[in-house]
This record gives sequence, structure tokens and C-alpha cells, in this order.
Amino acid sequence: MATDGSSPVVIGKDGLDALIATLTGRGRTVIGPTVRDGAIVLAEISGGGELPYGRGVELEAGTYRLRERQDGAAFAHSAGPQSWKTFLHPPRVREWSAERTPDGDLVVTEDDTVAPSYAFLGVRPCDLRAIAIQDRVLTGGRYTDPSYQGRRERAFLVAVECTEPGATCFCVSMGTGPATGPGYDLALTEVVDADGHRFLVRAGSEEGASVLAELPQRAADPATATAARERVAQAADRMGRSMPLVDLQTLMRETLTAERWDDVAARCLTCGNCTMVCPTCFCTSTEDVTDLTGDHAERWRHWESCFDLDFSHLPTGPVRESPRSRYRQWATHKLGTWFDQFGSSGCVGCGRCIVWCPVGIDITEEAHALDRERAARPPDGTGPS
Repeated sequence: MATDGSSPVVIGKDGLDALIATLTGRGRTVIGPTVRDGAIVLAEISGGGELPYGRGVELEAGTYRLRERQDGAAFAHSAGPQSWKTFLHPPRVREWSAERTPDGDLVVTEDDTVAPSYAFLGVRPCDLRAIAIQDRVLTGGRYTDPSYQGRRERAFLVAVECTEPGATCFCVSMGTGPATGPGYDLALTEVVDADGHRFLVRAGSEEGASVLAELPQRAADPATATAARERVAQAADRMGRSMPLVDLQTLMRETLTAERWDDVAARCLTCGNCTMVCPTCFCTSTEDVTDLTGDHAERWRHWESCFDLDFSHLPTGPVRESPRSRYRQWATHKLGTWFDQFGSSGCVGCGRCIVWCPVGIDITEEAHALDRERAARPPDGTGPS
């Protein structure tokens, strides 16, 4: 269990209800996990009763199923089809609109919609890291994305440490969980045992401490603190997947011509699901739309995927025409060249790309296969590469 120097306290289910009420009372739109359409999704919630108490998930490559839990836990489920990127870096954002006036002038107005003041409840450690990565990508360089920055600056993050990883999780391999790292306002660890259903809570910011002070609570007892620590440690030993224990940046660089890329290309549909569910993929494109009169126009930015044939289209044609080249671009960027651009991996080990791939392609399996092929090369460098 991560520590940050703050004194942890214990709240019950009533404290969780009070947390939602307090955040709502402060003018925040609370987004949390809830059950809809056969999945645990992120949506606006108004009370603790909307949380997925007693619901877990069964995950495998290309498979997602809800299941009932006997312990009634609220956060004992793995990452669902959405990430917090949906709210911080929305799929569609209007950038400007233009109107033709009666005298023929064109007036362009930049979209200045005020970003919602979100409170995210239930941010997994892997997703907390993903938010930090997107912070670096979209606000940490020379050019800042004002749309993302406005949403991010107004967001309140309630992290929940992972106590039950899914079969497709590999956050330990990526150093992103299951314990909560920095960047949260409040961090919870859920404990359900013979002593009851409760949450160990600690503050990570001044606002977090202020919110926490308004909740019904008691001092953290040794039994709860120990139980919370043990559950997080046990989760680290139960990861369903792992990356090879090698330098992934080097592995990607040294296997650009590997035969394994042909194998995965034969299975890949280039549908882009992996980029859509990934919490760190950030690429966008723009489209201009007009009404039938031609007097009103808008420019919209929308998510784009490197699996789209037109993503790298130039006047002479697409740069990456084959499925092989497009999958390789995605994987080598995510695990390798992201370091060159942003100083870290672009993968946080959430496993969403594995679960939501319609043909069950597993990025950890592909990394292991590339490592085996590299190791099988003769010392003189001949043979398959």
C-alpha cells in the first residue's frame, strides 16, 4: 500500500455515500463505476447505491463478462471498456464555429465552453498513471492542449487501490500498480472481512484533506491497515499477465523485421479497438462540417487511430499500407518509441487492449514472442529476423 505521509482514516459505506454527496455539494460532477448494458462502465452517479456492489468481472483475451460476488465489494473489478480519457480527452470536441453575416462577412468564434468540474471516483492505479502520462503528452511540452488542460485542472481524483486483478492485468510488469502512486486527491483501499465492509482512506492534496474532514470517519486501526496492505500485496502476486523481463524499448527496436509481425498481422482486423480503449492513446484528427445553407460551419476534433489506413495518408498514398506495418507502429510506439518522445512507456498494463480486441490479440503474448524470436537468432545474426 502506497503511503504519502498523511494519516489514514477508516470510513464505511455511509462514508462513501457522504463522499459522493460532499463532492456533488461542491459543484462537481461525480463520475464512477456503475453497471449498464452488461458491463461496468464509467458514468455520472448521484449516490453510493449506483456503485457496482457485489459485481465482479471475468476477463480473457476478447472476453468480458459480469459475475456476482458474494462479498458485496464495490471496487473488486478490473478495468472496463472505458478509461478516464473519455472525460479528460473526449472523443469529439468542437474547436470553433463560423457564421456568415447578412452583409457577407465571416465571423469565427473559438469554442470556449467551460469544462465540467469532474470528480472521478474509483481511479485504478494503472489509470492514475495513464492520466499522468496524458498530462505529459498533452500539457507537458511546448504546445498545450487547452481543452484537456481545462478539464484536467478541474478534476478531483479519488483513487482505489487494486485488490483483485483480472486475468488480463499486467500492471506489475509496467510498474503502475496495484498500489496507488502519486497524483490523487484521495486514495481508498477496500477491505471486506469478518470485521465488516470498510475503506482505508488517505488524502494526497489539500482539497482531498478538506473533503475527507467532512466525512464520517474513525482513526485507522492496525487490523484494517494490515488487511489493506496485505490485499494489495496479494494482488501483486496474482497478475494474470506479464511482460517479458527485458528492456522493452530495446526489444522493440531490435525486432522491427521479426517474422512475428506477419503472424499478428494475419489475425489483426485493424479495427482500432485497442487504440479506442487504451487510456493513453491520444491521436486526433479534425473535420469541418457545414449546414445546408453554407452560412454556418464548425470544426470538430475527434479521436483517430494509427490503425486507420488514412491516418498516415500522403498525396502519394498511405505510409503504412499493410496491417503488419500498422500493428507494428502501434506496438513499437506504445512500448518503445514513446520513451523517446515522452520519457516513459505508453503502456500502463491495464489489459483493455487484450479484452476488447475482437480476435483476442494479446500485447504481452506478442512481446514474449518477439523476445523468443530475438533470442533464437544465431550469434552471427543470420536466420529469421
